[in-house]
Amino acid sequence: MTRGSTLPAHPPSPLSGCLAIPAQTRTSRAPLLDGFNSAPVDEAHRTLLACLRSPSWARRVAAHRPYPTLDALLAASDEAAYDLTSGDLAEALAAETLPVLPEDVYGAAHTALSAAHAAYEARFGHAFVISLAAVPPDERLDHVLEGIRSRLANDPEDERVVAAEELRRLGKARLASRFRGTGA
Repeated sequence: MTRGSTLPAHPPSPLSGCLAIPAQTRTSRAPLLDGFNSAPVDEAHRTLLACLRSPSWARRVAAHRPYPTLDALLAASDEAAYDLTSGDLAEALAAETLPVLPEDVYGAAHTALSAAHAAYEARFGHAFVISLAAVPPDERLDHVLEGIRSRLANDPEDERVVAAEELRRLGKARLASRFRGTGA
């Protein structure tokens, strides 16, 4: 038995003599995302906790680095937020505060918002959260007040589901803002 190739010789490829395409690298084209991908774990956690105050969410998102694109990071954020336990959710909600109102909002609006938030917090035991990413700045106060008033009618379990969804949206919007370089 002779050693050697037992396969027949292959004819030359029709592409012989063509230039090969250089190897492609997977860069995100987003310097902030590249920095996040290469940051030490504790720094990545701090960055993530500034977006959503859930240590388990931050650990999970950080553990899946590197992210090739911002969309991949946002998808991972969503997935990790959907998996928050009720304890994780309570921890994240406890760290949230009311949305910041523009400085030119009149005093009565601050009073109305404070009263509505106090009623909400008394009923549900945590801060009211709502994502305002898609809401024009001049409509945010009305949107927040309307949201608090309508959600006060929810039973606690339904409101937990709504708050979890709003928290997920809020974290995703904060991440998008941070990594697009439009906010912190």
